[in-house]
Amino acid sequence: MSDYRNPTPTVDVIIEVDNQIVWIRRANEPKGWALPGGFVDEGETVEEAACREAREETGLIVQLDQLLYVYSHPSRDRRQHNLSVVFTAQAQGTPKGADDAAEARLFPVDEPPENTVFDHLEILSDYRMFKTTGRRPTPVDYLRRHEP
Repeated sequence: MSDYRNPTPTVDVIIEVDNQIVWIRRANEPKGWALPGGFVDEGETVEEAACREAREETGLIVQLDQLLYVYSHPSRDRRQHNLSVVFTAQAQGTPKGADDAAEARLFPVDEPPENTVFDHLEILSDYRMFKTTGRRPTPVDYLRRHEP
């Protein structure tokens, strides 16, 4: 048995539908609103995981657009050290919560739900900057933001 403990890969997807963002209300701890996403399964690419998680939690078939950034701060998830590969995507239709999502709803990009979990407000802020300026977060930005 190994003593090594490594971060677990996850994905999150910022899904735009009619100029709004899909958020899910989590059925499991930590409870609250989150961007759709979850763990990458063995044998699966992060792109496949993003599409699968979006479909499982919202019922939407997404078209991935961009890789926004990889979020890896050890405190981003209180359950364990996860790193998240975050994609942007487009979809059509009405999201319906399923699987790990008790509910899925559309919110204006500038009016996220209250009681969000993880670092998803930080991710949304970076997404808004990207949509406005075309600039993605950089490692310098991320490290500066998370200086001790």
